[in-house]
Amino acid sequence: MAKVNFKMPDDFLMKISKLADKTDEIIPKVLEAGGEVVEAKVMSNLQAVIGSGTKEESRSTGELASALGTTSAKQDKDGNFNIKVGFAEPRSDGKSNAMIAGVLEYGKSGQPPKPFLKPAKVQSKNVCIDAMKNKLESEMEKL
Repeated sequence: MAKVNFKMPDDFLMKISKLADKTDEIIPKVLEAGGEVVEAKVMSNLQAVIGSGTKEESRSTGELASALGTTSAKQDKDGNFNIKVGFAEPRSDGKSNAMIAGVLEYGKSGQPPKPFLKPAKVQSKNVCIDAMKNKLESEMEKL
């Protein structure tokens, strides 16, 4: 599964610290707003590369694209909230969606790479941050 790390700006972290006991309710909402943006970009990039540039007709079943999703925000043992954008397992044919995505992203012998995850990370970073800032501000206004 792909992993994306974003460093939070200091002023953003100061706003979060002012929320005190409501942070555990608001932070998951903020992360999920950012996750939606990243998931949409990964999906559009994935759909653009599936079946493109092949010598033979595409054998895509659409199962990889339908397995794409975002987890809910969960707190880890260190107290950090995380969400993951990735592929659900298993596939109906017994193969791994992570393996299929890896082959698409990095290629294999006789199959050139068709990156869709790394470009999605780069392309969605600023939009994701803006979405999370907007969600935080709207949640702060509710307090």
